[in-house]
Amino acid sequence: MSVWNPENIKDVAESVGITSLSDDVLQGLCSDIEYRISQVLEEALKFMRHSKRSTLTTQDVAQALRVLDVEPLYGYESTRPLRFGEASIGPGQPLFYVEDEEVDFEKLINAPLPKVPREMTFTAHWLAVEGVQPSIPQNPTAADSRNQELVPKGQSANPHMAAMSGNENVTVKPLVKHVLSKELQLYFEKICSALLDESNNEYRTAAFASIRSDPGLHQLVPYFVQFIAEKVTHNLKNLFVLTQIMLLTTAMLENSNLYVDPYIASIVPPVLTCLVGRHLGPSPDPLGAYDLRRLSASVLSSISKKYSKSSHMLKPRLARTCLKHFLDPTKPLGANYGGIIGLQAIGGSEIVRALVVPNLKEYEELVRDAIDAMDESKRNEGEMVIRALLEALVSLEEESVGAVNGFANGHAAEMRKELGDKIGDLFAERVLELGKPRLVKAIMEC
Repeated sequence: MSVWNPENIKDVAESVGITSLSDDVLQGLCSDIEYRISQVLEEALKFMRHSKRSTLTTQDVAQALRVLDVEPLYGYESTRPLRFGEASIGPGQPLFYVEDEEVDFEKLINAPLPKVPREMTFTAHWLAVEGVQPSIPQNPTAADSRNQELVPKGQSANPHMAAMSGNENVTVKPLVKHVLSKELQLYFEKICSALLDESNNEYRTAAFASIRSDPGLHQLVPYFVQFIAEKVTHNLKNLFVLTQIMLLTTAMLENSNLYVDPYIASIVPPVLTCLVGRHLGPSPDPLGAYDLRRLSASVLSSISKKYSKSSHMLKPRLARTCLKHFLDPTKPLGANYGGIIGLQAIGGSEIVRALVVPNLKEYEELVRDAIDAMDESKRNEGEMVIRALLEALVSLEEESVGAVNGFANGHAAEMRKELGDKIGDLFAERVLELGKPRLVKAIMEC
């Protein structure tokens, strides 16, 4: 038996011209109406709960009708609860109606007019110009910058800095929840384990091939960038891990389907660490890290060639960093070596002519001290630095125009003196030993 009154259905049927309805039809319609009303109420209650309210409103019912694809009711969008009045039209026949609010015209006329809303407008402003924020009202002020200084700093604020200080048990809660499918999570775990597996070369080769060509790795790019930064920070003494990380970076840059531009600022620091790091690899074997530095230089060359157009300040910043490590006498020779090959990788002969050649005479004393040292490993490092400088100078020969003959005995001595005054006697002697007059001419023209 239905709760709905069959008499109401009879009244509606008579209003549309249906005069006779059987009892079975009435019962069926009553059950259906009861089901439909409960369905609307259930949907309306969902809207009420999601709105964090405990009172059901007419707007909840209207939204429920819209969800159920039913024409909404009109005239009941009041924000105030409705007041129903009761009138009797006969014995046992009450009539309920909505009471109309009485409006006092005198108060309505004397009430102040509301403020005219502003028209909607749009304005444009520069958030930053060449990395410098203009001082305009739309941009954050100095007070906002001072508030930013209250953000936690130090070793515990950055997980990478905490790792370098020995505090490994630092957890950082991500600001944004990034949902990955189980397939991508499994793929990422397998790739990371394959890259660090020294015993299975085929496994690593397959992983690099997949990263180099797979088109569906867009969501994993930030995870790979974070993986690169963490492994470089935690494994500065492990040349195998650092080499694999640089190969991973190369594979990501070679994948034309990945959009790596927003992450270049995060990729460059690990690459520079492997290029000009003070202490890389085990301490007894400083020469073992030179292959890693050359690999890092090739990665840096790819980054500067591919992304210098989208970031105009990329090359100058990289060149400034490499030049600083090249000329710093407090840095070890390995860092100097990384700065030299880094400068050549970034700009080729143009940077060598502008930044390397003018500083060779000043740098000669440092290399001469290394060559004359009693320590054999230091002498070997000095020879590696000289070899890198000669390779950088040889790149100038390609742009030298015109035929050059060999030097006569008298002219050779004069040329040796002029070349020594320009780049230092040690480097002048090594350049002349190469027997390339065109190279000598190119150096003298710098």
